[in-house]
Amino acid sequence: MSVLLENVTNFVCLAFEALQQDKSGFVNKSKLKVLTANIGTLLDLYGVEKGLEHFRSTITLSFDQYKFYLQNEVFCSLPTKLPLAELREYESRIAEVCWLVCRKRHLQRPQKTFSDEVIYQLYRIFCVLAELTPDNHVEHSYQVLLHPVEVCSIAKTIASSLGCFFDEEDFTNLSISMGNVRLSPFIAVIESRCLVGVQDSKAIKEAVTDIYQTIVEDVIKKGYLTKKGYIFPTMKEFWFVLRPSELTYFKSRSERDKCGTLAIEQDTRVEPTTGYRIILHTPDRNFELGAPDHMTRLQWISALQLAADHSGGYQSYQRMQVAKRRLQRQGRVHEIIQAKTQLQQERTARQAAEGQAKELEAVVKEDTKKLGELAEMKVKLEKLLEEETQAKRDEEIVRALQARVLAEEWEKREELERLQEEQKMLLDEERIKRLEYEERQREKEEQLKEAENRLAQLEKERHALDEELKQARRKIIFSEGKKDLLEAKLYQYAPVLREGERVRRTHSFIPSTKERPVLLEVRASTLRRPIKK
Repeated sequence: MSVLLENVTNFVCLAFEALQQDKSGFVNKSKLKVLTANIGTLLDLYGVEKGLEHFRSTITLSFDQYKFYLQNEVFCSLPTKLPLAELREYESRIAEVCWLVCRKRHLQRPQKTFSDEVIYQLYRIFCVLAELTPDNHVEHSYQVLLHPVEVCSIAKTIASSLGCFFDEEDFTNLSISMGNVRLSPFIAVIESRCLVGVQDSKAIKEAVTDIYQTIVEDVIKKGYLTKKGYIFPTMKEFWFVLRPSELTYFKSRSERDKCGTLAIEQDTRVEPTTGYRIILHTPDRNFELGAPDHMTRLQWISALQLAADHSGGYQSYQRMQVAKRRLQRQGRVHEIIQAKTQLQQERTARQAAEGQAKELEAVVKEDTKKLGELAEMKVKLEKLLEEETQAKRDEEIVRALQARVLAEEWEKREELERLQEEQKMLLDEERIKRLEYEERQREKEEQLKEAENRLAQLEKERHALDEELKQARRKIIFSEGKKDLLEAKLYQYAPVLREGERVRRTHSFIPSTKERPVLLEVRASTLRRPIKK
């Protein structure tokens, strides 16, 4: 069987399943003619569908029969092994034709988080990783099923790309209950477990596209590198995409403007140089590439070496990895089956040994019973002997303890009597001190009473002096009012007084009118002085 037919078998099986009217496992030849004609057109083969009319005498064909026809009438005209680029191109075209047949059942869904393009990419990923297994429920029928380990790996990668939390334990429990997964449940699981809280369709498409390019398009690594020009020896930055057979570089990350392709062959060598640069030695010429840092350069060296190692094959690198993982799983299953067989053999041998043991058990049981009785008698005698010996030891111990306790009791009694005498002396001293303290307390109480009486008497005297002070202030206020009244009257009669004063001065020793106001002022100032308490 050609490599191309092996790669597209899953696509063809899904299309064959979509063409079935019922679950019988057979499809009408008239429907298969259209699919066969389209596949033949893609392979530049025309009229290959006409042979279906003469192939077998039945109106319908099973998948095994249809696959046999494709192998011997369609794909036989192609070489068994094709170059990787041509193989990917044919595979992509046949996948598109088969998708046109089966897409209706997968695009009509109640929840449509994924776009049609994303679902097609998931369809391609599923077909690359899935296995074609016979359907146990329907004869001559097959199913395309994906192992839960592969589903978990894809779901985890998409969730990590979108920054979503991925509960691996919950997914493992789900995969145990579901088993191998078909295409529709695979899309539903990715939709429900990897897009929690994500509504950005562009981010979803980018995440699925990354894993699509890795698995389907066989992209080993992508990233920015600088490349030295051929005509102008300057380092210019490009976006590089590495596959096992080629290293393609573009102007930008969108991968729309292709600038060139560097062929990767088995003779290609990778040599690191100074300044984070890489020399790619190809049979045609050498290319100088530059990385931004040491870690990136190491990653690109490893990826380029991996691409060179797998460039001479006739099968894509990812499909080889899928086959390797499948063989490992089958090996583990074989080991489990062997372990179960060995366990069953050991269980049978153990059951046989248990039967022999039961036969011997009845014979041994009587001897064991007699030995048990003798052992019990021996134990009882030994126990009685030990009890007697222990009783003697206990008696000696008790006597020694009694003597020691009696001696301690005498010592305690003497100490107690001494403490009683000391306590009595302390009580007498305490009684004398208490009498002295009571006497002092009485004296202090008498002094306190005298002080309280003296304080009460002083309070009465202070109240009496306060009353006298208030009366004196009233008198002063009254005298000041009279003084002001007299001064006013004096100012009124000042001219008359001056005239009379002049007359009196001639006849007596009374002071003159000029000296009189001064005396009045002196008297007024003396009246204004505050009385000291």
